Amino acid sequence: MDFLISDEQKQLQDLIHQFIQKDYPFDVREKLVKTEEGFSKDFWKTFSQFGLLAMPFSEEDGGFNGGPVDIMIILEAFGTGLIVEPYIPNIVLSGNLVSKLGSKDQKDAILPNLLNGDMQLAFAFSEPQSRFDLNDVTTAAEIDGDGYKLNGYKCVVMNGPAADKLIVSARTAGSQLDENGISLFIVDRETKGVSLRDYSNVDGSKASELTLEDVVLTKDALLGKQDKAFSTIEEVVNLATLAISAEAIGIMQKMNELTLEYTKTREQFGQALSQFQALQHRMVDTFMVHEQTKSLLLMAAAKMNDKSEDAVKSISALKYQVGNAAKLIGEEAIQLHGGMGVTEEMSIGHYFKRLTTIRTIFGNADYHLKKYSSL
Repeated sequence: MDFLISDEQKQLQDLIHQFIQKDYPFDVREKLVKTEEGFSKDFWKTFSQFGLLAMPFSEEDGGFNGGPVDIMIILEAFGTGLIVEPYIPNIVLSGNLVSKLGSKDQKDAILPNLLNGDMQLAFAFSEPQSRFDLNDVTTAAEIDGDGYKLNGYKCVVMNGPAADKLIVSARTAGSQLDENGISLFIVDRETKGVSLRDYSNVDGSKASELTLEDVVLTKDALLGKQDKAFSTIEEVVNLATLAISAEAIGIMQKMNELTLEYTKTREQFGQALSQFQALQHRMVDTFMVHEQTKSLLLMAAAKMNDKSEDAVKSISALKYQVGNAAKLIGEEAIQLHGGMGVTEEMSIGHYFKRLTTIRTIFGNADYHLKKYSSL
């Protein structure tokens, strides 16, 4: 198992860091989250020019044959800059589903536009009662003539406000908790019966609540085989869990750096905070926790890349560790900053909000500990 990244991957990492340093300072990011879409379409186009949007896709689909390690590198770098552009909803989730399950016509209609930055997608799979269980689906798709009729409700649809098309999971057979009987449908946001209520999360990211009322779709809207989507949904969400864990680890690294820098300049009792031994011990603790969590990230990415039998188990171990590490590092960073840590003017509080939000996306620590124990 090789934990070293290649020269090309290092160049990709450096490219993103240079972009953040030059074009994505904190004040620019704060202006973006206050806009209606919550991100910059110009920056999204820049990511396309960098090859970031095409990275995870096969050459056949117009991509660069990137894998889990490449996604890890991109998202960890994004985390350090607190980048708000919706890479995970668009590329890791929705684009991956189209790539894996789409017909030639579906791929031709979506992937070129997605990879050049002209189309936005969102994956609607969460429901209020499902918590983190992907198989708990009550949204129903009934056969209607030559097509389907969808009815149901989806919550926390990431990137919903900007999405041109939605990929919706719906039950076409079986009972509420059955893994078999779940299908995916490509739904245009302008379709009659589709209703989106947009809102901002605490970290500034945008999401929607999706209501489907007698939404009539043609048979061409079905993505993949009817009733057989669960395994692919699970595979894609596992990859997204790796990606968002990498983002969290980039955030943890930046929070440690910002806290260390702050304690070197903030004085108390006539000397810098960094000179107090008790505070030094606490900063060493957060540094060690970050390093331990990053080690798990590297292991999980390598296992996913090699398609190891225990890859899924390693993802749950990683997300459990991320949940606990995020709590420790986030709270320590805020406390060491004092009251300044929760002001809008300082970036540390915004890193904390994003890190706190990530703890619950795709399953919190308790959920993944239970899942790890069952595997």
